[in-house]
Amino acid sequence: MSPEDRLSVEWQCARLIALYANLNDEARWDEVADLYAEEGVMVRPTAPDAPVEGREAIRAAFKGRPARTTRHVCSNVVIDVEGPATARGTSAMLLFTGDGPPLVGSFHDRFCLTEHGWRFAERRGSLTFKG
Repeated sequence: MSPEDRLSVEWQCARLIALYANLNDEARWDEVADLYAEEGVMVRPTAPDAPVEGREAIRAAFKGRPARTTRHVCSNVVIDVEGPATARGTSAMLLFTGDGPPLVGSFHDRFCLTEHGWRFAERRGSLTFKG
């Protein structure tokens, strides 16, 4: 893999992380779910022992949430390209809800290349501490 190809994968995966946060804050659930591979897995930081498996189950989980206003801030994004169709990443997350102190945590992601571009194969969140 050329250095340019590696940088392209890193950029595309980092973009998924930012897009996920923005779409989540805008309650655009169909588009959030579409960022996952068909058999993707989501593990919410607030429910680390309850993985949601499959894009349609992820979509339903988001649509089943009560309405709320949020702002996710993601930083410290590091993407490691494993091969031409797989990568891993980590990022720090700060979540503001307006209903209490912010939540601080991180995401550990696995990415895969699909016919529709790079998608989350797994997005595993965890809380470091509450604000």
